[in-house]
Amino acid sequence: MEKLSIKIKIGDREYPMRVRSEEEELVRLAGKQVNDKLKFFKQQFKLDDRQDLLAMAAFDAVVEKLKLENNKGMTEEVFESKLDELNKLLSDNI
Repeated sequence: MEKLSIKIKIGDREYPMRVRSEEEELVRLAGKQVNDKLKFFKQQFKLDDRQDLLAMAAFDAVVEKLKLENNKGMTEEVFESKLDELNKLLSDNI
């Protein structure tokens, strides 16, 4: 697996990284999304403190991750429930 040396700019700083070539696009997209969040919070809350902006972006990312995990769990529960119903219907009709 070949690793690429890239630089990702977050806020006003560049961060050197070594990533697998197949992950480069994802890493760059993540950097863009972080910068978009920083810009949004800066405009929305009229903040200039980089640490506050980064903390808010990190907090927002974790909230989104938890929502996705919760939704995934609920989806799995619904799926399992539907499978149980189908199994019961099949069992009753065989």
